[in-house]
Amino acid sequence: MSNFPLTIIAGATARERLASEGWRPELFTAMVGASGGAKLLGLGHLDRYLFGEYLSRSNHPMELYGSSIGSWRHAALASINPGEAIATLQDRYMNQQWAEDDARSPSEVVDGLCEWVLDSLLTPDDINHITTNPRFRTHIVTALGLGLNSHQQKSMLALGMGKAAILNMINRQLLARSFQRIVFSTGVSESFVFKDFDTEHVEVNPENLRSALLASGSIPFLMSGQRDIVGAPDGHYWDGGIIDYHFDFANCAGDGLVLYPHFSDQIVPGWFDKSLKRRTKTDQLDNVVIVAPSRDYIASLPYGKIPDRRDFQKISQPLRLAYWGECISASQVLADAFIEVIESPDPLRFVAAN
Repeated sequence: MSNFPLTIIAGATARERLASEGWRPELFTAMVGASGGAKLLGLGHLDRYLFGEYLSRSNHPMELYGSSIGSWRHAALASINPGEAIATLQDRYMNQQWAEDDARSPSEVVDGLCEWVLDSLLTPDDINHITTNPRFRTHIVTALGLGLNSHQQKSMLALGMGKAAILNMINRQLLARSFQRIVFSTGVSESFVFKDFDTEHVEVNPENLRSALLASGSIPFLMSGQRDIVGAPDGHYWDGGIIDYHFDFANCAGDGLVLYPHFSDQIVPGWFDKSLKRRTKTDQLDNVVIVAPSRDYIASLPYGKIPDRRDFQKISQPLRLAYWGECISASQVLADAFIEVIESPDPLRFVAAN
């Protein structure tokens, strides 16, 4: 259905369970949130419906795995009022503005804006709720820089990132020489067993939640990153998307289904893989359900795309605010389409095989 605004892709096991049990929220024991910055605005009302309505129909436990903006979205889901929290997060992200004559360095400006965005999400009560939530177990993925990538100094970091890109081009596993995956977790990780990189889980608590979220979204060169996070190994922490841009589903474990509200119908494992042809193999998506804007829907938006962080540099602030606002408003059709999907007598009517 080329005019349908959603692309829904399900693996073999996921299709079987959807066909026999329908779109019950209880089927999904995990959710994945990809890196993508401003792309969260492209999901807009779909996220608001998923967080505020669909998942609230059940109280079953879920694990939330997120890198970068995915971890911020999941912090909203684990908050006291998920529907309000995700709407507030989107509004804050959309309305980031700065004075053209700001004397601070670009990284200081971006750091300050990110702190401002998170301020709306991390009230004292919400911090406590996220870190102790009995239903939503949060896993915030970060990348700990090794060697040259442990430096904030741009010249050293540039050498380290260049080396990482070359190693990753040869073999993704070689990226482990440049970064270590550190996952800040509120409990045991069962739906993903990370076997591809040296991975350490660190307990999330009220003292390190903000730093973990900031680290998970700290794009090298654009932001300062986070150093020596409380309770975690010493060192400099960067964007979790460096290793887990869209996540490697070879690490997927457990018997439940994985819900993946995504910005795209493609899965790119790591940040350095964007320029390569490296994509996740469909046989790794057996129990995964991807829900994404269709290509036709995306083409219908202003500029023919969903928002992305390059808009900050390429579009004037007034035009960017108007464009991003249009994209959020348009995303209501994604939420309406998902309602049509889950209420259809045929659970697989709108579902494609992987």
